[in-house]
Formats: sequence, structure tokens, C-alpha cells
Amino acid sequence: MNRIGIDVGGTNVKIALVNDKGKIIYSNSVPTHAELGYEFTVNNIKQAIYDLLKETKLQNKDIEGIGFGFPGQIDFKNGIVRNAPNIPGWVDIPIKQIFEDEFHIPTRVDNDVRCAALGELNYGAGKGCENLICITVGTGIGSGLIVNGKLVRGASNAAGEIGHIKLQMKDGPICGCGDTGCLEAFASGPAIVAMAEEYIKGGKSTKYREIANGNPLTPYIVCEAAKAGDPVAQRIFSVIGEYIGIGMSGVVNLLNPEKIIIGGGVADAGDFLFNPIIKAIKERAMKISGETVQVVPAQLGNTAGVIGASLLIES
Repeated sequence: MNRIGIDVGGTNVKIALVNDKGKIIYSNSVPTHAELGYEFTVNNIKQAIYDLLKETKLQNKDIEGIGFGFPGQIDFKNGIVRNAPNIPGWVDIPIKQIFEDEFHIPTRVDNDVRCAALGELNYGAGKGCENLICITVGTGIGSGLIVNGKLVRGASNAAGEIGHIKLQMKDGPICGCGDTGCLEAFASGPAIVAMAEEYIKGGKSTKYREIANGNPLTPYIVCEAAKAGDPVAQRIFSVIGEYIGIGMSGVVNLLNPEKIIIGGGVADAGDFLFNPIIKAIKERAMKISGETVQVVPAQLGNTAGVIGASLLIES
């Protein structure tokens, strides 16, 4: 039976028809246009679903379920988007009710990184695992936790906020959550850019400054410089990787996972990021847990969100 998976981001909404083997049969995307209000985005998604049904010559009864992945805080039980910080205006939106009223198809809603974890568990780098952590490193650091083959949601559907593990008792960089000393503040995309800019302020010339050519620095530019052999860019990823490894070593001790799967834009740095993460976990985690866990890149890329969202109906 086919399902629809929908991955809602700040810029675009990805929509896909996914079969029971995890294969995407049809996909499309529509702009989010958050500035026009949530009703505009909702209507765009409704139209995209009607287009999908028309293009694939399917009827509502042929669809087993619709799943949504959203960045932010989600009430999974009631299918409500409580707060999506990167999509202004999305506060207490009853997505499940809106789409079940429209299409009469069972609808589920969850956090986007949890959806990615489900996708990787069933059809990606986590296939065959019972216990894993899937993290995405981008503007922030989010995670989905799988324990004994099941997604962990927690008492208020807020489990997995790995980015807000504290690495420093007092002071430290201010995080987007308002606290200080969070892993996310030390090791996400903005932290990479901040470290790179700090070096330039010292009057040093670097490869990434050359690549940027007057444009604002991005983690991608620093990554390209690292690949081109720039020692400063490589050192930045080494520091970022060590921070992530220290943060993850605590989680490894707690959950004893088989795998840590890493995705998100920053993960494109490859070995420059992965090697220091692996080294820090080996050095800082308890011996048995640290030797068991494998650190691997995510396999599903940009499709993890829609594939995972399509699986929410059975999770």
C-alpha cells in the first residue's frame, strides 16, 4: 500500500508517494512562503496532494496514510505543530485534523529529524539495527533516537534534543535556545562560520576567504577550503568534530547504540568531521560502549525526511 510523506522546511515543502519498499514513486516540491502565513502553505500542500493523486491516477482510498515531518516541537499524539521556530506563524496548528478533514486519510505529524531517523532505520544506514542515534548537523543539531527498534518520543514528545546537551558548566557561547554551553552553540553551522570569521579578523589570509570572494562565509565554503587543503579550515572541522564526539560520548554511555548516523549539510565535510568525532568517542566514552558503536554517514540524503514521514502511520 502506498503512503504520502511530506517534509516541511523553511523554504520548500517536499511531497512524495512512497511504496511499502521505501521507494519513491512520485515526488514534487512547493515553496513554503512562510511570510504569507500558515494557511497559504497548507493550501499549497493540499493542492500538491491533489496533483499527486491526479498524476499517479490514485484515489484517496489507495493511500494508507499521510505523514508530515516538521522542524520544531510537535504534539505527536494529537497531530499538532506546537512551534516551528524557522517557519514563523506556525504555532498550535492542528495539521492532523486539517488534512484528515480534507482527504479522509489517516494523518500523522512528527519532528523532521525523527522522521529522518525512521527512514534511515528502515531503508538507509540503520537497516538491521535495533539501537541507533540519527543526528543532523546544520543550522542546529537535532536527533532521532531508536531504542529496541522503536522511536523514542519521550513524555512530552520532546526526546532527542542532543544539541542542548551542556558541554560547559558556566558561561560559554549563547545558544539559540537562550542557554549557554550547549553542544549546538559549540558545533553547528553557525559555530563553523564564527570560528572561520575569527581567524580572518586576526588578519590572516585563508583559502576560504579566497573562495568566498567577498561573499558571506558559509559552512559549505569552509568545507570546500578544507577539501582544497586549507589547514585552517581542516582545523576548524577537527575542533567541531571533537565537540560533537564529546557530546555524543555521553549519549553512547547512556544508550549503548550500534550506530550513530550523521546527516545534514555539515556532514558533507566527510572524514574532516567524522575522524575527530570517532577519535573523541573512542577516547571519552566507556570502553565497551565506545568500541561497539559505529559512526557512519546518512544514506538517504534529502529523501530521508519524506521516506521517514511516510512511515509515521505505523510507528
